Amino acid sequence: MIRIKAEKGARIPHYATEGAAGADVSAYLDSPVILRPGEYKAIPTGLSMEIPEGYEVQVRPRSGLALKHGITVLNAPGTIDSDYRGEVKVLLINHSSEAFTINNGDRIAQIVVARNYRLPFEEADDLSDSARGEGGFGSTGV
Repeated sequence: MIRIKAEKGARIPHYATEGAAGADVSAYLDSPVILRPGEYKAIPTGLSMEIPEGYEVQVRPRSGLALKHGITVLNAPGTIDSDYRGEVKVLLINHSSEAFTINNGDRIAQIVVARNYRLPFEEADDLSDSARGEGGFGSTGV
């Protein structure tokens, strides 16, 4: 369970359908925000979360906003760590050629809860071989 502290009037995240992996989050605004082409802004949600240790909440774009308006999450997926207790803000960018207006209550992103594993890092002089080796970008095909 994720405990949520919501400002008065802020919308609690909700799953739109039974099979939805992501829960919609909404803008919490005093007045509309205009995103001009190429512009990005941190959009408040009015929500703070208490995420259990060992989990993270990923902030992802809403496909409809991306397809219809070119609006997406700039740092997708964004991560909300389990020890963060401040207001969740969504960093949106306008990739379209037209200004886009965000109004209070508009669904602006979705959040997905994910298990988070922390493994230690160990410095090494060499690494084991693999079939891929050092093949980088495009090395496995188009």
